[in-house]
This record gives sequence, C-alpha cells and structure tokens, in this order.
Amino acid sequence: MSSVHVGPPPRALPSGLPSGRRPVPPGGHPFRWAAVALAALLALGLLSLLVGTGSSSPARAWEFLTGDPAARADAQLRLAVMDVRLPRTFAGALVGICLGTAGCLLQAATRNPLAETGLLGVNAGAAFAVVLGLTFFGANSSTSLLVWALLGGITASAVVLLMASSGRTSSSPLRLVLAGSALGATFHGLTSYVLLGTQSTFDTYRYWTIGSLAGVKAAALLPLLPLIAVGLATAFACARPLSALGLGDDSARSLGHHPGRVRLVVAGAVSLLAGCAVAIAGPIAFLGLLAPYAARVVAGARMAAQLLLSALIAANVMIFADILARIVIRPWETPVSVLLAFVGGPLLIWIARSSRLSTAGASA
Repeated sequence: MSSVHVGPPPRALPSGLPSGRRPVPPGGHPFRWAAVALAALLALGLLSLLVGTGSSSPARAWEFLTGDPAARADAQLRLAVMDVRLPRTFAGALVGICLGTAGCLLQAATRNPLAETGLLGVNAGAAFAVVLGLTFFGANSSTSLLVWALLGGITASAVVLLMASSGRTSSSPLRLVLAGSALGATFHGLTSYVLLGTQSTFDTYRYWTIGSLAGVKAAALLPLLPLIAVGLATAFACARPLSALGLGDDSARSLGHHPGRVRLVVAGAVSLLAGCAVAIAGPIAFLGLLAPYAARVVAGARMAAQLLLSALIAANVMIFADILARIVIRPWETPVSVLLAFVGGPLLIWIARSSRLSTAGASA
C-alpha cells in the first residue's frame, strides 16, 4: 500500500542546490551576519566604556582599561568606568536582547509584522505598578522601582493570557491583541487617576517613564539574570513550533504542534523578557518592532536565526542610542527613548506603507 502524505506539500528546492541543503536568504548567510552583529556589539560596548557625560576623557578611560598604573589609581576614573559605564553598558545589552527577542517571538506568534511587546500590556502594567509603589508603598529607590515594574509587567501579561484563553483551550492572535489592548487602556486610565492627586509621585514617574539607562546599578541587574535566561531558553525552544505556525494553524496541527499552547508559552516568554526590559530601563518604544523586521530581511524564514539576529541587532541599536544620548547635548543627557523614537517613528510609517502595498499587491 502506498503511503499518504499529510500536511502541506514539500517545497521544491531551487535548481542547482544539492538535496537537503536549504537556499541561502537574499541577505546572505544569517549566521555570518550574526557574527558581524556580535563583533559590532563588542565594539560598541568598548566605546560605551570610553564615552560618558563626566569629565573623564576617552583617552583616560582607555588608559584605565589597558592597565595604566596612574589611571588605575584615579578613584574618580574608576568610579566612572566601573561603577557607572560598565553596568550601564551591560544593562543596555540586556534590554536590547530582551526586547529584540520578545518582539520577534510576538510577531511570529501573531503573524503580524507590526506587533510589539506593548500588545500584552507589559508597559501599561509596569507603569501602573510603579505608580502604586510610589504612592502607597514608599518605593523611592531605583531597586524598588525595578521590582515594582517587573511585578507589574508580569502580572499584566498573566491577566492578558487568562483573558485570551478564558473558556477555551487555546488563544488566538486576535484574542491576545484585544485582551492586551483592553487591559492596557484600563491601566493607563488608572495610572492617570492616581497621578492626578499626587504631584510628588508624578515627578518621579515622569522621570521613569521617559526610558533611560542612567543610574542603573549592577546589584539591581543580578536578580534579573535567571529570569532573562529562562525567557531566552524558552524563546529558542519555541523556534521550531513557531516556524510551523508560519504555515498556518491547520498545517501546524498536521505537523504535531498545538498552536494555542505554543502561543501561551510564547506569551509567557515575552512577558518575562519584556517585563525585565521595562524594569531595567522603563518603557522603550519601537525597538521590539524594528529589530525583528531587520532580522527577517537577513535571516529569511529561519526562526532560530531570526531570534538570534533580532536580539543582537536590538542590543547594538540600544547601546548606540545610549552612547548618543550621553553626547548629543553634553553635559546633560537625552533620554534614550527619545532618540529611538526619532528613528523608529519614520521607519514604522515606512514599514506600514510597505506592508499595506504588499498586501494590496497580493490581493490584486
């Protein structure tokens, strides 16, 4: 008896390629680009250690890093490089990796190239929790604000997941988006209500909500590393199921995957990663949207390569924007979210127009 093939027909390989070898994406081999992005990240990390808003010059910082005895003995220089710039650089890389990975996961799970982490209510939940901590619990240190933001972001995402899957065994992309939008609007309203009666809370909240890496402490980052590791491990474990979801839910089921469960797991990983990013730097817009788009251009349909490239690209952009934030209006700083908005806004409009034109062309 002849075997019956179940599922979508296998894609034919382009002529001239040996059997079993995948075609290379138009942008080149994705892992070569990943190596380039990693090298760029190391170079930007070094530049971030050399550049700052203080009086320490890049030349003196370089002497400190290369072990010059006189520079090593300078307590002010040590404070600038080791206690201010190093944690800030590490935090920028972590925030970029978290937002890039979370955005890539969310766009793949919802099959929406314009999706970003705010869809799950992470930013709105974190903001509401920070306002509650400031107003009613005396949270006035950077560490306490980080804890409140993390709890609020993860709690909001958990509520969105419950709303999206309530009464059903699975959650569709549309239900996730609607639940996140509804909860986000509710949290925004509650946040505004609490802020109306507390001027001191508003002053602190206004500084937190602009999004910045200034004042990040190494001690505050360490407790977040296990959560970030769990989120990243879950993200890459979902690479194969997400590739199947790209063919459609019916095709994914025929390949043995459960779309509803995959989306719930993905949403949990997005909650962890986006919650940690918001806790470290406050709400950062556009980064979780732009990095996955650039990664898809280079990586093609390879989900694992998309995740890796998206994380590295976002980390590069975040550190580069933070370096610019320190030098654009020296001796003061520009919030890093403002610089990202200047780049992200026009690019978002271009992506939306391209998506609409391509959709129109396909329907025609």
